[in-house]
Formats: sequence, C-alpha cells, structure tokens
Amino acid sequence: MPKNKKPVPRKNAVAPEDKDDALAATLCALALELSEQEDHDTLGDELQQKERDFGRQLRRHLNAKNDDVLYGAIDLASHEDIGAYTLLRAAVEEAAASLELRRENAPAMEIDAFAIPVFVHSTGGLVEAEGFQDDEAYDALVDSMKTAGLESPKAKLVLLRHAYDAAEASRITYSQLHTMAREAAAAMTDKKMTEAPALQASITGWTPATFGAQDEAVELRFLVGFSLKRADDPFYAVPDDEAGADEWFATRLTRYQQWTEDAAPLVERLFAPAGRALQLNFLYQDLFFGARTGGLAEQAMLALMATLAAALAAHDGATRAVIGPADVAGDMVLRVQLYGGDAVLASADRPLELGSDLATEVDDVRDALATLGIADIAVCARFDAGNQPIDPQPAS
Repeated sequence: MPKNKKPVPRKNAVAPEDKDDALAATLCALALELSEQEDHDTLGDELQQKERDFGRQLRRHLNAKNDDVLYGAIDLASHEDIGAYTLLRAAVEEAAASLELRRENAPAMEIDAFAIPVFVHSTGGLVEAEGFQDDEAYDALVDSMKTAGLESPKAKLVLLRHAYDAAEASRITYSQLHTMAREAAAAMTDKKMTEAPALQASITGWTPATFGAQDEAVELRFLVGFSLKRADDPFYAVPDDEAGADEWFATRLTRYQQWTEDAAPLVERLFAPAGRALQLNFLYQDLFFGARTGGLAEQAMLALMATLAAALAAHDGATRAVIGPADVAGDMVLRVQLYGGDAVLASADRPLELGSDLATEVDDVRDALATLGIADIAVCARFDAGNQPIDPQPAS
C-alpha cells in the first residue's frame, strides 16, 4: 500500500488589491521614465518599445474596465513626479476618449468622445424632463457641427439626447467612457439594433435643484457626442510645425466661436420649451475629460465670485483681497480672502490642479476680482493651517 504523501502547500494567491497596486506601480514607473525624456523624437529603441508597451497597457486596462489600476497609477504619480503625473493623466484621458477601430479588409476608423460645456442662465432653473423634445432642433444641431467646419463632412456624428449635469459628468470613469465610445461606434456602424448599457448607465439624472421659481439660476450642462471617422481623414491632420499647428487651432477656435453664436438658438430649444428665456455661455469643445475639467474649473470660479460678490454687497467700505495657495485635507486650493479693514469678510477657494501654473491661476483670479471692482490685491506665499496669509505682497 503506497504511503500517503505530504500534500504540497498551495502557492498563496495574490490578493486582487495587491495585484492592482503592482500594475499601477508599473504604469507609474513607465510614465516616470518616459516623462524624463524631453525630446520624444529622439527616443532610443528601448524607450520607443517602452512607449508602445505603455500605450498597450493603458488600452488593456481600459478594455478590462480596470479603473482601480488607472486611478491608482495616476495617484501614485502625483506623489512621485509632476511630469510623470501630467503625462500619465493626459495619456489615460486620451486613450479613454479616442479609440482606433480595425476591421478586416477595411480602413482603420477612429471614434472620439467629446463634450461641450455650457453655462445656462435662466429664471427658475432648467427642468430635466423638458429637455430634448424638439427633434428638428436636434437634427439641425448635429448637422451644424459639420457645416460649421467643426467635424469632417465624411464623419458620422451623434449627440446624446441628454444634457449631463456636473455630478453626472463627474461620475463617468475612464473605462466607462471607453465602453460608451465602443457602444456608440457599434450603433453607428451596425445595421441591427445594439444594446448600450454603459451609455444608459451614464445617465443617472440631475441633482435636484434648489432654485425658486423666480430665482436667477446659473447651471453647468455638458453636451456629449461621438465622432466616427477614418483614422487618416486629412480634415483632422494638425501640421507638424509649431507655427502651422498654432494657426490650425486658432482657425478652428474662430470657427467654433461662430458656431456657438449660430447654434445657440438650437441648443436653447433642446434645453427648454419655446418661450423660456435662456442665456447660454459655451466653453470650448474638447475630448470628454478635458472639457469636463474646463467646465468644473469655470464652475468653481463662478462659485468663488458669487461668494465674494455677496460679501461685497453686505459691506459698506473699502476692501482688499489676498490670494494664495492653501492645503485643505491634502488637496491644494487657491484661496481668496476678502478683508474690510482687519476683519475677514469672506474666504473662498477653487481647486488647484497639480502641475498647473500658479502664476497663471493667480492672474485669472485677479482678472475676476477686477470685474468686482476690487483693486487692492496682494499675493501670499500660502495660507497656514490657521487661515493666515504668509508673507503677503502687493500684486504687481
């Protein structure tokens, strides 16, 4: 009778969170190595291969809906190196919103997920159920993006029949948008009806408004669309030289500005029934995450301005403002402290993106304060934990 063998111990399974941490660390390390190369045109063979591996890893995690790895890598990079953080975040955002699609015996296609932030001024606020009821306006708006030269005449274009509020847009993750783009591409290329669960799941409904019927409301909404075209469509080719690229983008901006004027009446008809007085302010069309960042930043600026304006209205006398960075629970903000004499009238913050140019951010806030009539402005090194400005100096 054979002797009983001692069982071989099983290898310990790697915990999912440990595996995700390791994959995130790998992505972060690649981003750090690539970001250290100032001139990507002269990458050696080894680094070129790592750059290709980097792109493949991003696509693999997006396809696998592995947001934990992507967000984990970006968070890790934010503590390691600003250059790596900036490169990694931009690469993930572009890979999530811009997909290349290949089919056998067919040219390569590309689909881009874009958004247009719109600030809507109204009396009483928008009503979600009243939106996108005008089919004629919807069709005309989609067509207008081609006739205005924003999209190629050969592209297939669709706008979702929903205006996302800030909370809805903020909940869309990298992998969700990636899947939404694939679903949109399938809907535009397949003759049979296809399900789109990621698209449907992204529409969760607006956060309930608190405006009264006669209140002046300013609300941020995002128009979200998808553009499907050949990957080699010359319409989208940006010149390689810096001067040519600058001119290309400047020309497109001019076309976009004209489009916002021409298309505003159509967007008004989609946002509210006839007879509602709306005023629309468009921000620039961009790939989804870039547009979302721009819209939320402008929303934060408007909230800051509203806080300061209310304080000014309640104060009779001279005022001065101090601007500077501050740390709020580990997140950096740009703070504006408004004083009447030695008394603090108001303190308001706006998020400060890691890697952003502090001088540019301060200048933007100074310009905004000027519109409120505040001319006495100082800039401090930072605000301490007790909310006191350190080394404030008159703004030059």
